[in-house]
Amino acid sequence: MEVNLLVSILTFSQLATVDFSYDRRLPLDVRDTKIEDRDGIQVRDITYANLSGGRTAAYLVGPPGKSRCAGILFVHWYEPPAPDSNRTQFLGQAVTLARHGAISLLIETMWSDPNWFRTRKQADDYDNSVRQVKELRRALDVLLSLGRVDPMRLAYVGHDFGAMYGALLPAVDGRPTAYALQAGTMSFSEWFLLGPKLEGEARRQFIEQLAPLDPVRYIGAAAPHPVLFQFAHTDRFVPVDKAEAFFAAAKEPKQILWYDAGHGLNDQAVKDRMEWLVRQLRLSASAGAASK
Repeated sequence: MEVNLLVSILTFSQLATVDFSYDRRLPLDVRDTKIEDRDGIQVRDITYANLSGGRTAAYLVGPPGKSRCAGILFVHWYEPPAPDSNRTQFLGQAVTLARHGAISLLIETMWSDPNWFRTRKQADDYDNSVRQVKELRRALDVLLSLGRVDPMRLAYVGHDFGAMYGALLPAVDGRPTAYALQAGTMSFSEWFLLGPKLEGEARRQFIEQLAPLDPVRYIGAAAPHPVLFQFAHTDRFVPVDKAEAFFAAAKEPKQILWYDAGHGLNDQAVKDRMEWLVRQLRLSASAGAASK
């Protein structure tokens, strides 16, 4: 199978030559911009210091009190002009999961800007991708800095680019204990080459440059933590063969679910994912987890 050849090109020790390190001593400097109560669930609109010298906006969603909670990092898709092509995508789900005893962080990314894809420079795709993975690690720092999050019950949920960048974390960070990945594909070059188009040698060199970051090379490192893959039968961006190859690269325990939907998936996918997270994170089966 094609994926076996791809994975064999670079071992995980060779993948470690990509530098995803960062200075974890830098202050997080978390600041509230707005706090909202949603029927007993606290939704904090926050910013924190990122690794580029700016500030990252995020939602921090959880039950009140000081009780120990599972943690979830949600990373959204890129699908402008969809209104949820930003950190709002999983907000409703985070509120629901808070009622089961989870604290969630929903972050903005480099693709939160609707114009990001057409205004970015292809020559910067590699460096920006490495930087984005570092920022995901930074987001985990923020989530775990709260003191209430159980590091043994920490999930990563990502859709589209969110799934692909998250697939690198098992090999370069390892803190998440469960991964739910939706509608991602095997390599970044597949999508970055949607525009601008490249041909011949320029195309070959671009693919070769990004190859050390291909998600399919990293996802196997998630084991022994569980991975849930969710794909759509009529996804115009992720053909069935690419989805199956991505799944094949992961190790047990793993699960793949298919939906009669497009790239955005559907309500059944949300239901299945929520139930999976409740099981994997050992959340309260009924909403309204007590806090003290």
